[in-house]
Amino acid sequence: MSSNEIHVDTLVVGGGIAGMQASLDLANQGYQVALVECSPSIGGMMIGLSKVFPTLDCCSCITTPKMAAVAHHEKIKLLTYCEVESVTHDDDDGFSAQVIQKPRYVREDDCSGCRSCELVCPLDLPDEENEFGRTAHRVIYVPFTTAVPQKAIIDIDYCIFCGKCIKACPADCIDFTQTPQTLRVEAKTIILATGFKVTPYDAKKEYGAGNLRNVIDAMMMERLLAPTGPYGRVLRPSDGKLPDSIAYVQCAGSRDETLGVPYCSRVCCMYAIKQAMLISGALPMADVTIYYMDIRTFGKGYEQFYQNAKAMGIEFVKGKVGRIVEDEDQNPIVRVELIDENSRVAENKHDLVVLSVGMLPGYDTQPIYDVATAEDGFVQIPDSNLAPTVTAQEGIFATGTATGPMDIVDSIITAGAAAAEASAYMHLHSGSPAAPTVD
Repeated sequence: MSSNEIHVDTLVVGGGIAGMQASLDLANQGYQVALVECSPSIGGMMIGLSKVFPTLDCCSCITTPKMAAVAHHEKIKLLTYCEVESVTHDDDDGFSAQVIQKPRYVREDDCSGCRSCELVCPLDLPDEENEFGRTAHRVIYVPFTTAVPQKAIIDIDYCIFCGKCIKACPADCIDFTQTPQTLRVEAKTIILATGFKVTPYDAKKEYGAGNLRNVIDAMMMERLLAPTGPYGRVLRPSDGKLPDSIAYVQCAGSRDETLGVPYCSRVCCMYAIKQAMLISGALPMADVTIYYMDIRTFGKGYEQFYQNAKAMGIEFVKGKVGRIVEDEDQNPIVRVELIDENSRVAENKHDLVVLSVGMLPGYDTQPIYDVATAEDGFVQIPDSNLAPTVTAQEGIFATGTATGPMDIVDSIITAGAAAAEASAYMHLHSGSPAAPTVD
C-alpha cells in the first residue's frame, strides 16, 4: 500500500468536540478511524472558549485531554491541515476520498514544537483566526499553546525568506519546497462533523459593529474572558479601560428574517448569561444588562443557572434593540423598545456592548458528499426524531452542529449516536467489527 493511501473503517470530517468524540467512540470499539481537520490543530471552536454552561467548568480543561487522547490513540490517524476534495461511493467497497494535505513548509515528523523558529522570525501578523486581530503572531508559528499537533506552520504569503528560522531550527525541519500532497482515504463509512460559523457581527448595520469600536460580538468576549485570552482581563477596545457598564443584545444574529436566519440558535441566551456571570466575577463593580426578547433555557440545570444570574444582580431587560450609536467618548448608546413598559423607547449609555450572534452552517455538504442540506443550510436529517444522525446518503452520518444549532452537551451526545450508527452499519454490511483493542 502506498504511503499516500490510507485504509480505515470510518472517515471523520471535522476535528471539533463532536468529531473528536465520534472518533474516540469508534476507536475504542476497535475500528480504524481517519480524522480530517482543515485547521492546523484539532479542538474546533470549543478550545477557544472560556468556560462551559451551566457548570462553569474550564473549556481548556475539558478539551485539551480529549485532543491528546485523539492524537495518541493507536486506532486514529490524524490528518490536520487537510481538506477533503472529492468523495466517490462504491456500494461494495464504501467510500474513496481524495484529501489534500496543505503544506506547512515544516516537516511534521521532525518538528518538536520548540518555537525556536518563532522567536527569531522578524515579522508579526494580526492573529485574526484566534484573537480577532487583537494580538499578533509571527509568520512562522505554532497555532496556540495547547495545539494538537504541536507543530509550526509558515504563512508563506507573508514570508520574506530571510532564513532566520532555518538557522534557528535545531531539527532542521524547515522545508520551503513543500507542495500540496494528495492522499486517498478508503473508508466504509463517513461521519460529518463540519461544525458551524457565527453570524457576521457587522451583519446588522444599525448595531454599528465594525464601525463602533466598543461594540463587539460574543466570540470576542469569550476570548477576553478566557485565561488564554489576549489581555488577561476584559478591556474596552477603544481605550483599554475596564468597563463599568456592559450590555448584551440578544438575537443579534438569529430569529431575524432580514439576515436570512429565522431560526433560534439555541445557545445564545445561555452563553450570554454565562459571560455575564463571569464578568460579574471579574469586574464586581460593573453593571451588566441583558436586552432580550425571550430567554430560552432549555437544558438540564439551565433555568436554575438563569435564576442564579438574576440573583447575582445581572439586569434582564425585555426589549427590542433598534439601533446603537455612540457619544463623543465612544460610549455606545442603545436605543431600545421596552416591552414591559408599554413599548416605551429608551436610550441607555454603556461602556461596552456585546452582540449575541447566532449559528450558521459551517460547510455545504452537498457538492462533495452528495448529502442534502435543509432550508436552513444545515445537514438534512430525514428522520430527526428516530435517527438524528442518519443522513439520506447511505453510509454517511452527521453529528454536532453540522445538523443544526446545539450546545456542547448535545454535540457530544450526537457524536456518540453517530459512532453507534456507523458501527451498526459496518456490522450489518461487513460482518463483525474489528477486534477491540485490549490494554
